[in-house]
Amino acid sequence: MKTAQEIYEEYNIIPNLQLHQLRVAAVGSIVCENLTQPVNTHDVVLACLFHDMGNIIKFDLSVFPEFREPKGIEYWEGIKKDFVRRYGDVAHDANVAIAREIGLSEAVIRLIDGVTFSNMEATAESDSMEQKIAEYGDCRVGPHGILPLATRLGEARERYLKRGKTYYSEEGFKKLSAAAEELERQIMAKCRIVPEDINDSSAAPFVETLRTYDVS
Repeated sequence: MKTAQEIYEEYNIIPNLQLHQLRVAAVGSIVCENLTQPVNTHDVVLACLFHDMGNIIKFDLSVFPEFREPKGIEYWEGIKKDFVRRYGDVAHDANVAIAREIGLSEAVIRLIDGVTFSNMEATAESDSMEQKIAEYGDCRVGPHGILPLATRLGEARERYLKRGKTYYSEEGFKKLSAAAEELERQIMAKCRIVPEDINDSSAAPFVETLRTYDVS
């Protein structure tokens, strides 16, 4: 089987999106490693590594200009158009479609399908610890690294509210943020660590190892 990095290169994933997925997988790995109950770590890691493969579809490439270098905005706009041509203009649908193309299991595809902030209340109520961890990993990683949950949610709201995402309105954000906080409490209640133990420093060794993770 191919490694995560080989699949990223095959799909021409923009480097900052590669790093985002690796960081989310690192958070997931740290949680799984410190959990006091059994969990399918392999499924969690795979879901985290590939949960946002089609997200260039919704990128505003004029934001964070450092992320589009050295190839430049025209190159990545071309890649974005190609993704839209192949998968449509809904990034989440593309994520699920690419997961199937890669050959991930249906269990992992279900986890990827469930990773979305708008689904936070259902995830908090779910019996699946794997789903909770995958979502939590995504909720801890911002554009430039791992953040405390409240900080990450705040920076995401600032970016996405401008795009008309109704669940980032004051009422919607308050409700989903409360669900995210509950999700963190649920996970940490079964962990030997606290949220502050999950940071860029503790995740760095995992990020490099996960580049060569065997996707099988």
